Amino acid sequence: MSTSAPLAGTTVVEIGHSVSAPFAGLILGQLGADVIKVEHPDGGDHARRWGPPVSAGGSSALFHAYNREKRSVAVDLRDTAERDWLRDFIVARADVVIQNLRPGSIEELGLGPDVLVRRSPRLIYCDLSAYGGAGPRGMHPGYDPLMQAFAGIMSVTGEEGRPPVRAGVSIVDVGTGMWSVIGIVAALFERARSGAGCVVGSSLYETALAWMGPHITEYSVTREEPQRFGSGAPQIVPYEMFETSDGSLMLAAGNDELFAKLCVALGHPEWRTDERFSTNQARVRHRALLGGMLRAILRTRPSAHWSALLDAALIPNAPLRTVSQVIGDEQSAALDVLDTDAETGAVTVGVPLRFDGRRPSQRRPAPALGEHDAELRAESSAPARVAASVEESR
Repeated sequence: MSTSAPLAGTTVVEIGHSVSAPFAGLILGQLGADVIKVEHPDGGDHARRWGPPVSAGGSSALFHAYNREKRSVAVDLRDTAERDWLRDFIVARADVVIQNLRPGSIEELGLGPDVLVRRSPRLIYCDLSAYGGAGPRGMHPGYDPLMQAFAGIMSVTGEEGRPPVRAGVSIVDVGTGMWSVIGIVAALFERARSGAGCVVGSSLYETALAWMGPHITEYSVTREEPQRFGSGAPQIVPYEMFETSDGSLMLAAGNDELFAKLCVALGHPEWRTDERFSTNQARVRHRALLGGMLRAILRTRPSAHWSALLDAALIPNAPLRTVSQVIGDEQSAALDVLDTDAETGAVTVGVPLRFDGRRPSQRRPAPALGEHDAELRAESSAPARVAASVEESR
């Protein structure tokens, strides 16, 4: 590829807040698109006020994490003139619209897909919702933890006999943003062939169900509700976190060959032929027994000792680390995937992609509310360009 910004020349309008739509916009921006974030003049994106501020403008760390690579324009969507300006701007200049407002509200504002795609047939309109727009909950609002509960993710997360827990990252919000980008890129590719845009739909609930796919399929076969295994996996043993003398170590002997190597490395080659442990199916049945034997050994020495031993035997393992350790780690540095904002000192994560060895570089920090009002309104008065698209670079 001649560029590490393959979506350069593509204009994206993000009418979104919180996480899912902003994360989709972030990915597209990191891939080179010009992402224009539409915010209400009174406070902007809700996420600006989530958690402690990290900049002079008072925006939260979470906002900075999900809203880099964007230009911000403040638009009061309840004001007819402002709304008309945004509609005209989208029709004249946008390739993609992403929105995740409260169900039904975007249509009430006259900015729904029926209106905009009719006026701009090449427009790709990505409609993000909580429950997908159909069914008894179709028009309900929703957030990541609600979906982790409603789709059953919390029922399989945590330890058996203890309260259910939410995954520590917003996997449903972020996953929905990723699915949206996959749909948008696929629609851009199809537009290269047909010349027509379309409406891309995704929802938090559908994403949560996708994460639960293996559990749903297992239940359909066994009719047994899945158990919770803490750091472990229901189908593979040993495949979990173990305490060491100074911390914790994730051990992943994912097949019989790796388990045999583990037995030798730990000084117990006889386990390889023990009928209770010789196959993964047998180890799953005797999970508690084998786990206890491994814990008794691994807690006797520090994590670094075991990591060195297991690395030498080519057995996958990883020590449990804190965020501060991750930021300062030589592996993170070697990949050049972390960026530090010169003004705020905030460390952000770059797009986890490389094109011919080149990672897209960070071009813009998260914007102040309405920071680009003047330039965007000036652009709207200039002659409309021909809408850019992926096919123009093909």
